[in-house]
Amino acid sequence: MVRLILMLAMTALIGACAYHPDIRRERLETLSERYSQFDLVLAWETRVVEKDTLVEGVVKNVRFHSMTDLEIWVAVLDPAGKVAARAVSFVIPQQLSMDETAEFSLKLPIAVHAGTKLRFTYKYRGHEGGDGGLFGGGSSGGIDWMQSFETVVPAQ
Repeated sequence: MVRLILMLAMTALIGACAYHPDIRRERLETLSERYSQFDLVLAWETRVVEKDTLVEGVVKNVRFHSMTDLEIWVAVLDPAGKVAARAVSFVIPQQLSMDETAEFSLKLPIAVHAGTKLRFTYKYRGHEGGDGGLFGGGSSGGIDWMQSFETVVPAQ
């Protein structure tokens, strides 16, 4: 009986810790730093913790039946436009279906301030679905895509 109660309590605690997709969608809408393109929507926040910069946010697939191997790179650019630091987030789950959201997080080994320019680069393999299609769906087909954009760290 004690074991049963413990198992039920553990199940309830684990379920309570799950991050429901609706919470990610709400976060996507409420984060102030945003980027929207034909294939995905990104929303994030940038904050300095000690000597590092954390970039944390949500990404949403708005184009493909699924995206696999999504990577989000962020580079800090110095005043001359050269890369001063960069980091990557490998988005989990590995496959992001149409209209699905996922979180990303990365840590840059440098503290940024308002007005610092960041270059975001994302890349993935996009799948149309089915067994053919425009880009050749299925697990072996698809199209490799990479896009980048620059943004400025806002005042906190």
